[in-house]
Amino acid sequence: MSAVAMPAARRRSSRRRWLHSVPEMAGPAAKRGAGHSLALGQDARSRSATAVRTLLDSPGLAEASDPVRLAVVVLASRTPSETGVVEIRARELGRWLGLSVSRVRHAVVPGLRRSGVVDVDTLTGEFGEDWGLTCRVLPMWEAQNKVGHPLRLTKPELATLLRLMEALMAPGWAHRDGRVTPAGLLGARTGHGAATDRLALLLLVLEAGETGRVRLCGGRVDKRYGRPVATLARLLGRSLSQAERVLERLEGAGLVERPRRQTVSGLRQAARLVVPAVAAAHGGRQGSADAAGGLVGDLAGTAWPSEDSLASTKPQVSEACEAYGTDEGDLATTASLHADHSSVAGVSTEVADGLGFSGYADPGSCGRPENAYAHEGQAADAADASSQRAIGGDGPLRGENQGECPGGGLPTEGSGSRSRLTVVGRAHGQQQQQQRVADLGDLRLQVALAPVAYLWRQLRRGQQAVAVRAAEQALGALSGIVEPKAAPCVLAARLTDRLKEVGGEALVRDPMGWLLGRGLVQRPACPDLRCDDGIRLDTGTDCPTCGNIVHTRRALRARVAAGVEAEMQYSDPAARRTEAERRLREETALEEQRAQVRRARAEREVEQRQQAIARRRALEEDAELARRQAPCADCGLPGSAGLCPVCSYRRRTEELVREAVDLAVAVRADLLDAAAVDELTQQCEADTRTLLAVACERACGPDADPAWAAFTAPQVAQQIRDERRAAALRRLLGSPEAVAEADAAYEACLRRRGRGRGAEAAADEAADAAGRRTAEFLLRQRLGELHAARQRATAAPSPADRVSVDAA
Repeated sequence: MSAVAMPAARRRSSRRRWLHSVPEMAGPAAKRGAGHSLALGQDARSRSATAVRTLLDSPGLAEASDPVRLAVVVLASRTPSETGVVEIRARELGRWLGLSVSRVRHAVVPGLRRSGVVDVDTLTGEFGEDWGLTCRVLPMWEAQNKVGHPLRLTKPELATLLRLMEALMAPGWAHRDGRVTPAGLLGARTGHGAATDRLALLLLVLEAGETGRVRLCGGRVDKRYGRPVATLARLLGRSLSQAERVLERLEGAGLVERPRRQTVSGLRQAARLVVPAVAAAHGGRQGSADAAGGLVGDLAGTAWPSEDSLASTKPQVSEACEAYGTDEGDLATTASLHADHSSVAGVSTEVADGLGFSGYADPGSCGRPENAYAHEGQAADAADASSQRAIGGDGPLRGENQGECPGGGLPTEGSGSRSRLTVVGRAHGQQQQQQRVADLGDLRLQVALAPVAYLWRQLRRGQQAVAVRAAEQALGALSGIVEPKAAPCVLAARLTDRLKEVGGEALVRDPMGWLLGRGLVQRPACPDLRCDDGIRLDTGTDCPTCGNIVHTRRALRARVAAGVEAEMQYSDPAARRTEAERRLREETALEEQRAQVRRARAEREVEQRQQAIARRRALEEDAELARRQAPCADCGLPGSAGLCPVCSYRRRTEELVREAVDLAVAVRADLLDAAAVDELTQQCEADTRTLLAVACERACGPDADPAWAAFTAPQVAQQIRDERRAAALRRLLGSPEAVAEADAAYEACLRRRGRGRGAEAAADEAADAAGRRTAEFLLRQRLGELHAARQRATAAPSPADRVSVDAA
């Protein structure tokens, strides 16, 4: 070989050293069809990324907020190539940015005007608000006649950028012809931080390659945040803490991933930054240069330093999804590997004593040294990230024979797959497990907390206990408004609505604080206690009280606007709007003063009612005290509340004696003869008192305490009265009236039931019941006649009075 040919051969051989072996593919190359909106070619991606960065680097946007910066990009993507002027409604621009129309009118449009990047002409609505926007992106307008300017985009390039924006953040539309444009990846994301998330995802997609991997920034970065966060912070021009929050939200929504592979040594590698949607859009192209890397094992911990390093490119892949790339390690912090090996290569004894290249073994198959730290055997699950030292036995150390690996010899446990390693927990080697919603013992709590099952798994044991108590309190409060059986469903609906407000469970940064401060609490929008965010809890419909408040406010605004329109007909809309706002503020201040007056009046009325109640209670307490201090009316014993116990028993005894005497006289005496009634009454009363005295002496003894005797006398008198009543009923039960009623009831029962088995027994029972009812009626009738006869005798004049009247 000549001297000229030898360097050329050396150069060819050196180039061949960097070629990767690819599997043979049979058949012709596949033809590309209509590409996905996210599947941008290298030229289109570079052209769009340059245009977007040029817009964002405009001097007027240096201090602008992210909604204003994103609005500039949205307007630029929607700018027609023919006119350079875009027309859009404020509400539609808010949908693109994930903001409300009020936020667009009061923050975004003024910010665009202040920036000087966009020339905005507005079309005012009925009340002078910004309704329509006619915008010109001035940097693009000025670049129309500048050849080679980054913002001089052709019509296809603008269409490509618009398709990319629609795929990422389009709000979605339903066209008149029936076509439906679906929402983008972040189309449903609204509220705080929505514009920042959209802008961050756009910049990451423009920086991502066909595998979805974003090239990370170089240089020194803060280890507390990592290189992916530093990359996003530099793209957004924001601080590391802000970029970390944005990246966490995107990662929680599944739009960005930070995969971290575990090496043979057990150490975690540096994280990568992957956009899965880009990788999925380029799914048909993978298997070329990036896929060839899949034949390289994870040799970051075994590769020997080499002079030939690939400093220009750093492969970034994900182990979570094969569509994102291959399974090689992230060797950004290590030397480049030697020539590729086959994925089934065995252990080579020829180089075992050389540079340390011992072939390839499936990572995760070999067991780690038993005396190594637990960080070398962390599980792939992020929930097991907090590990401690594993207390090992007397196994071999690193560098010694670790047993037989799947490359040759006996297979170990879990060979052929990535075995999951157990992490030693903090409490006596037991792994800490969080309780799931389905593990709760109360079925009502399971139903109520089902919408936040993902957040529940992120809580610790103590936090779950506190959240359970808060959920039980919320269910108790709802049980007082709706039926207790419906309370769990109502609480679950509340949690679902709260999650829709923040954009889903993935966007909740603090699950505990969100549950206690926002998810489980009731937020009445009006004085009605049944209102929750404008919804009636008991009916599930719109709250009428909130509707009345809104109607009142709208009527006030309309009345003020009409007054301003009538008084300032020839003024410009801005002046009328300013005057209307001033009058509205005055009306609001007056209404607040009236409300304060009403509240003060109500407070005074409440205070007056409380004072009246206190005075009435004081009078009642004084009267009760005077009653308790009053002496006995019969014996004059002081402090007896008007009647001492002995006198109270005596009065009760006298009353029972009178009842017993009346029962005896009513069934024995001729009630029409007043003299006979009077005589029989005196005789029965004497006999009853004698019987009562004898019974009390027999019960208490001859020398009993007077108080004890007075206590026993009412009981004995009540027994005598009950016996007299029973005797009177038995006497009247044999009266002709009672017998006739019993016979009639007997015959009626027989006629109704016939003379079958049991009919006579039923007839006897009916006759007895009819007889008892008749006897009780006759007794009440006779007692009434007795009382009437005594009243007539009392009202009639005595014989002496009649003689004196006749003499007169």
